Amino acid sequence: MLNKLVYLRGVASTATSGSNFVHHYPLHFSLLFCTTTSNSRSFAVSYLIYNFGFSPDSASRTSTTYNICFQSPEKPESVISFFRNRGFSKPQINNMVRKLPWLLSCDPCKRILPKFEFFLSKGVSSSKIVELVSTCPEVLAPSLKNHIVPTYELVYRFLQSDVHTVACMCGNSFFTGGYRLARNVRLLQENGVRESNIALLFRSRCKAVFSSTDIVKLVEELTGLGFDPSKSAFAVALIAVTSFSRSRWKEKVDAFKKWGWSDEAVLEAFRRYPHCMLASIEKINIVMNFWVNQLGWDALNIARCPKILGSSMEKTIIPRALVVQHLLVKGLWKKSASLVTPFTVSETRFLKKYVICFKEEKCQLLKLYQEKVSVQGKEEDSAACASYQNVKS
Repeated sequence: MLNKLVYLRGVASTATSGSNFVHHYPLHFSLLFCTTTSNSRSFAVSYLIYNFGFSPDSASRTSTTYNICFQSPEKPESVISFFRNRGFSKPQINNMVRKLPWLLSCDPCKRILPKFEFFLSKGVSSSKIVELVSTCPEVLAPSLKNHIVPTYELVYRFLQSDVHTVACMCGNSFFTGGYRLARNVRLLQENGVRESNIALLFRSRCKAVFSSTDIVKLVEELTGLGFDPSKSAFAVALIAVTSFSRSRWKEKVDAFKKWGWSDEAVLEAFRRYPHCMLASIEKINIVMNFWVNQLGWDALNIARCPKILGSSMEKTIIPRALVVQHLLVKGLWKKSASLVTPFTVSETRFLKKYVICFKEEKCQLLKLYQEKVSVQGKEEDSAACASYQNVKS
C-alpha cells in the first residue's frame, strides 16, 4: 500500500509539472505498475483521485459511467499536454476534466483538434477558443460532423455573422445536446414567427425557447393574449414567459400588485411592454417607490406606460423627474399633459420639449437635469451639455 501511494503521488506531481514520468523512469514505472495494479480501470480511478481531487466513490462511478480506462499515465498526460500547449491553465484543465472526465481517455488529435480547427476557420482566435472551451467544455462533447457544424450553420443562417454565432454558442445547451433546436425553429416559422424574431431569440441566447418541449403551445398562448408573431414584441414576450418558473412569475405579479396594480393591469402592462416582466423585483420596487412615495404620483401611470421600468433610474428617471417637478411647481405644466411621456422620449426630444422651450427657466432646468443625469461624474455631464448644444444649434 505504501509503495502504491508513493507511486500515485509521483504520478500526480508529474501530471501537473509536465515532465514525462514514464520516459524518465521506464524500469521503475514498469516494476511499480506491475506490483500496484493490473487493472486499467483501477488505475484510472486512482489517477482521478490523486490528480483531480475526486473522492473514491465519485472516481469509481465516473470511471464506470464514462468508460475511462488506461494502464499508464501516458494517455491522460497526452491530453493534459494537448490543452496546456494551446494556452489552457492548470485550473482550467482541472475544471474541464471534472466536467468532462472522458477527456482523459480520448485521442485529442482526433476528438478535440478538429473542433478547434473548425472554430479557427470561423475567425475565432486561439485565446477566444480557450475562453469558450474552459467556460463551456461541453461544447467539445457532440460530434463535429453530425451536430456542431449543422447547428452552427442553422444559427448562422439567422444571425449572418460568425462573431454573433460564436457569441450565441457560448453557454447555450442546444450546441451540446439540443436536438430540439432545428425542430423548434421550424415550428416557430410554421406558426408565423418571423426570421428577425428568431434571430432576436438567438441573440438573447434564449435556450429555454429552443429546448422547449411544447413550443407550439407557447406560441398559441401568446397569440391568444394578443401578441403578433410577426412583431418584435412577440419574441420579447416569448423570452419573458420562458425565463422564469411559475412561482417566480407569480412573485413578480405580486410585486406589482403590492403597488396597487390589479391582475388585469399587470396583463395589460405585459401586452404593452413585455420587457416589464424581465425587470427584477428589486428594480420594480425601486422605480415604484420613487414614483409613488417620493414623487407622489399614481402607480397606475406606469401600468399604462410600463416602458418606464426599462429605463435607468440614475440616467433617465431621476433627472427627468426633477425637470417635470420643477415645471409643476412653476405652473408651467399643462394639466392635460401626460406625466409619463417625458420618460419615454429620446434625450434630444426631451431637452427640446421640456427644457429648451422654456426660455426663462432653461438654465435652471438644464442645471437640474445635468446634476442628476450621471452617476459617473463630469464625463457624462459633458455629454449632456453636448446634447444640449446640439439641440440648441
